Amino acid sequence: MPEGHTLHRLAKEHHKRFAGGQVRVSSPQGRFADGAARLDGQTLLRADAWGKHLLHHYDSGAVLHVHLGLYGKFTESPLPLGEPVGEVRMRLIGAGRSGEFYGIDLRGPAACEVLLEPEVDALTARLGPDPLRRDADPDKAWDRIRRSQRPVGALLMDQKILAGVGNVYRAEVLFRHGISPQRSGNRLDRAEWDALWADLVELMKVGVRRGKIVVVRPEDDHGAPAYAKDKPRTYVYRRVGEPCRLCGATVLHSVLDARNLFWCPDCQPR
Repeated sequence: MPEGHTLHRLAKEHHKRFAGGQVRVSSPQGRFADGAARLDGQTLLRADAWGKHLLHHYDSGAVLHVHLGLYGKFTESPLPLGEPVGEVRMRLIGAGRSGEFYGIDLRGPAACEVLLEPEVDALTARLGPDPLRRDADPDKAWDRIRRSQRPVGALLMDQKILAGVGNVYRAEVLFRHGISPQRSGNRLDRAEWDALWADLVELMKVGVRRGKIVVVRPEDDHGAPAYAKDKPRTYVYRRVGEPCRLCGATVLHSVLDARNLFWCPDCQPR
């Protein structure tokens, strides 16, 4: 599932491509036909993101809400667009303030729907602070974490507590701060939380800027390659059974709340 930096990068691209101009919206697949008809011909005012949710705000007050889920993907193609290939939920064509036309196709999202602003407010009210948003309040997340007996590894992935953090950032930021993912939230101190939050902000900003996850510090970037081709080099994520980049201990794996968990038992003592 894409992590929050991917949605913020998409929001920036879509804002640059389409904001300020009218868009043509269709649903070749048909499953978004009514929503596409509501948006077709409207002017996109802005695109932004909250956690793993992409939001297009239109001049009528309508808001396109997209959650990519596990399989959703946007593809951009040069104009004129050819016939849709595969199950295209939504096709959007338009030109923003630059006057240059672009087209994007959306396939396989978990959610693609039209909301009104009060519904968007209700959606975002259910989400925790997003490290990539300027209006984020880390105290809201801290207040819930410090009172919880759940493992901090689970709390960081709970979108109601912290929005946008996925499995890679969860595993890597905990390693970078020497915190066991099994430690309960109420055993985390405020200085540790402040350091985690600040690091997430910086790491995820890099993800938006570079379009990929970068978590290994330059001085540690040696030894084993990435866990797969075109994937990020990591300290522990997807490196089960391999030696830790720092201490050489064997990276461990377990399952927590139905998600894979990776950590170093020496660098992250319980």
